[in-house]
Amino acid sequence: MFILDAHLDLAMNALEWNRDLTRSLSEIRRREHGLTDRPDRGRGTVSLPELRRGRIGLVVATQIARYAKPSHPLPGWHSPAQAWAMTQGQLAWYRAMEEAGEMVQIRDAAGLEAHVQVWKDPTTPLRNSPGGSASAPATGDASSASVVGSETSRLPIGYILSLEGADSMMTPAWVARAHAHGLRAIGPAHYGPGTYAFGTDSEGGLGERGRELLKEMERFGLILDATHLCDTSFREALDVFGGAVWASHSNCRALTPHNRQFTDDQIKELIGRGAVIGAPLDAWMMIPNWVRGLTTPQGTGLTLEKMVDHIDHICQLAGNARHCGIGTDLDGGFGREQCPMDIETIGDLQRVPALLRARGYSIADVKGILHANFLRFLREAWR
Repeated sequence: MFILDAHLDLAMNALEWNRDLTRSLSEIRRREHGLTDRPDRGRGTVSLPELRRGRIGLVVATQIARYAKPSHPLPGWHSPAQAWAMTQGQLAWYRAMEEAGEMVQIRDAAGLEAHVQVWKDPTTPLRNSPGGSASAPATGDASSASVVGSETSRLPIGYILSLEGADSMMTPAWVARAHAHGLRAIGPAHYGPGTYAFGTDSEGGLGERGRELLKEMERFGLILDATHLCDTSFREALDVFGGAVWASHSNCRALTPHNRQFTDDQIKELIGRGAVIGAPLDAWMMIPNWVRGLTTPQGTGLTLEKMVDHIDHICQLAGNARHCGIGTDLDGGFGREQCPMDIETIGDLQRVPALLRARGYSIADVKGILHANFLRFLREAWR
């Protein structure tokens, strides 16, 4: 089944982890053998070949660079200019992948339909406009995709550019510049207090600059990613922002008590706004009491069934399966040591349809969760 993954830090892995994502995962792991600078060395799960193997033909791919003031509790770049420069290096990597035919940027509805059609029928030519959007419009749904085996090995991975944490925006006026580069979604905060909003493990409101940022985002039609917003910033952002809202990678606080997850009331509000919520695979967001570096997937029996638990919880709140998707966050600073033990690579997402079917979800619902819900959201947002 065709899969859309709504959150992958591909460029961060390429530049900061120094991973050549065009190579096989086994080669990437071999090159990291013996390295100890990061806890996930040799345990990565994502590469472009593995995305193709798993028929994950479309992703929301991030730029990410935190600005850390001297008082900031977390590491980051020491000026907004440095953070901006880092995101531009990440953008340059995506452009290099486009030049190599490995990836294609999706900027608009026509590009979205053309890319989905290519993954349905690999004989359809993909012609790129100078702006990066596929130019041949098509209609249909990726669920009937006929691309299998070697045919997928030559297809580009589509990516929608998203900014995780807006600290690299020098001013709200820079939204216009980023939009021209293809940016289509922004999460105003990441971890801790940010320039425009407060994120995970912090608490506070948007302030004047945050409201200005949301105004510029709405003016250019950017999607608001509610992921990582603390409770107060979440409340204010949804009050202020009138555009499309999604949550690329968030789970349920009722199942994993922590401010990183959404309360049932927040989930209901997102549902009311037509949002789709992507389910992440970072272990500490899936089960309670995870201790990084100590708890293991094997010790807790963590499997993809826990992802289905979170998806099912949201579906029960909604009364339908139209607001759930996949947003794995795989290799987002962790590897196999901190994800379900039945995930050897991201390609193993193909296990999810059978798990959903075993819970009683219809084929239509499974297709919705795997790709169609986010595709519907994008079609409506970009209409």
